[in-house]
Amino acid sequence: MTTDYPMVDVVKVKPMEAFRLWVRFSDGCEGVADMSKLAARTGPMVAPLKDPAFFSRVFVEGGVPTWPNGYDYAPSALYAEMRDAGALANPSPKGRGAGVRGPAARA
Repeated sequence: MTTDYPMVDVVKVKPMEAFRLWVRFSDGCEGVADMSKLAARTGPMVAPLKDPAFFSRVFVEGGVPTWPNGYDYAPSALYAEMRDAGALANPSPKGRGAGVRGPAARA
């Protein structure tokens, strides 16, 4: 795991089943984030996210994945977690961030 946190924003997010999110970042990279670890957390801010219907209400506000109760997830941390898990890909080599590639590009 690296501690290199890039300066990126989330530009698009789509909820998926099993507490996963499809995410596109401002550098053009995208992928599916496994957010199931949120279900293991405790506290009043994460409790509503354990409900799949509430979890699916995610939206982007100011470049940050956010839920209606105000809970948000730092885009740079999400990017680093997805990168380290091999879950990021850049769909267009001509796009911004062309130097960052997912596992398929490394094969």
